[in-house]
Amino acid sequence: MKLCFSTLGCPEWSFSDIISTACDMGYDGIEIRGVGNVIDGTRIPQFSPENAPKTMALLADKGLTIACLTSACYMNDSNHLDDVLYLAKAYADTAHDMGIKNIRVLGDFGPEQSGELNIAEIAARVKEVAQYAKPLGVNVLVETNGFFADSRNMVKLVNCADEENIGVLWDIHHPYRYFDETPDYTGDTIGDLIRHVHIKDSVYDNNKLKYTMVGYGDLPVRECIERLNAIGYDGFYSLEWLKRWDLSLEEPGIAFAGYAGYMKSLVK
Repeated sequence: MKLCFSTLGCPEWSFSDIISTACDMGYDGIEIRGVGNVIDGTRIPQFSPENAPKTMALLADKGLTIACLTSACYMNDSNHLDDVLYLAKAYADTAHDMGIKNIRVLGDFGPEQSGELNIAEIAARVKEVAQYAKPLGVNVLVETNGFFADSRNMVKLVNCADEENIGVLWDIHHPYRYFDETPDYTGDTIGDLIRHVHIKDSVYDNNKLKYTMVGYGDLPVRECIERLNAIGYDGFYSLEWLKRWDLSLEEPGIAFAGYAGYMKSLVK
């Protein structure tokens, strides 16, 4: 089981802090969603063309992989489409320069159920990015988010886009919470498309959703992992701790240590 954490969970940490913690806690990699005040992954100083070789050497020396370069490129944003496509392609360029296999894009704005979207239109945009990224050796992953947390919609999107370097980032939270999908159903529907996984946990408290440390909520985390094992998934399990968006959540050191301990307990 390969573990990583998203830097969304440690918005105040330096790149050096991130590397040190990943090593100290026995992680295998990192998912990049901003570093410090720089949320745009293409503008992180350590990833610039002049610094990329040194950063890659450091990561190799520490035995760490950057599992995914995670963008906020919304493929459904028709009002800013040129900017969205430009940025998504820039993410592919940066991923190539840094030897990162995967970038994440989004097909919808929020995690909750959304209104109907034009799947063919969004698929065409994802396809354009994927065709650009393919010769760079980069995969384009669409997250199970909003309208596309419904696994049926996700399959339609991927089939419509029809590029071999398009895959799915399964955020285990959204299909379960917002579409009542069981781990078996999601696994049966999109299992062969999954290239990266976000792990998080939550409970409903007075009818309000509250994120918890993994293992402290009632999301079927173990069952999701068992389903992934059954279909032969060999990618990363990434903790997406939403600290950047909710400062009331536990501090990253606590959350990251708890996640590593919980996940490792599942394979004993």
